[in-house]
Amino acid sequence: MRASIIIRTYNEGKYLPQVLRAIAGQRAPGLAIETVIVDSGSTDDTLEIAERFNAVIVHIKKNEFTFGRSLNLGCEAAKGDYLVFLSGHCIPAGDEWIVNLTLPLIEGKAAYVYGRQIGNGESRFSECQLFRKYFPETSKIPQEGFFCNNANAAILRTVWEQEPFYTDLTGLEDMDLARRLVAKGLKIGYAADASVYHLHLESWHKVRMRYQREAIALRHIMPEIHINFRDFLRYFTSAVFLDFSAAIQDMRFGRYFSEIILFRFMQYWGAYRGNHEHRKLSARRKEEYFYPK
Repeated sequence: MRASIIIRTYNEGKYLPQVLRAIAGQRAPGLAIETVIVDSGSTDDTLEIAERFNAVIVHIKKNEFTFGRSLNLGCEAAKGDYLVFLSGHCIPAGDEWIVNLTLPLIEGKAAYVYGRQIGNGESRFSECQLFRKYFPETSKIPQEGFFCNNANAAILRTVWEQEPFYTDLTGLEDMDLARRLVAKGLKIGYAADASVYHLHLESWHKVRMRYQREAIALRHIMPEIHINFRDFLRYFTSAVFLDFSAAIQDMRFGRYFSEIILFRFMQYWGAYRGNHEHRKLSARRKEEYFYPK
């Protein structure tokens, strides 16, 4: 059996060595592992690092990049029976990560599986609260619904060949695929014992843009969802209050006071704006949404 780990990269030189060292240290008897890097024009040392770890490197042009298209290219180049998706800034937290992530596929319990994401000392406080919400300590295989996240996920190659990722979404290509699989009667699983440290440090502008493009994509996946300005105010206020409460309990309120407000504002303002982005994207806006710079 072979597993192919597909990593989308754009200037991931900061954490990529740790990611690839963690992959090299996996204990997976009977499971051959290859790493496929899909790079969209890195200008740092990302490609040199990938070559040093003997990764297969696939290039995608800047003007052709979408999240789904880049993964499809990686899957096409991969040789594995199991296709594993990992962010270039997600570091496997243990040496049995890939075994725990792919086991539900091997045992036939699910067709598409995602693993747990946790923060560390470098993570934003509110981001860690989101990790706790969406990636709990208990596995559920299979789960209800179609939530999924490709920062740490795996799929049967035979399933991807029948249902590749859509290439025109501005994000949430994972949830879109999971929705289509559930509609066909296939199962989605959550493996809590397949953990990664997700070191998602971004500028405030990038945080807003991330949630804005995901909200645009969500309109395709769940068009019944509408976010009005009252929703924005309610969600923002509630999230800040809950984060403040958690920070006080952790005795870190003073340290994270302003960060919590900024993160939650960018999160929900981006979601509100994206939900109301009705006009067709211009070429300039398309690049702004899609290209990971």
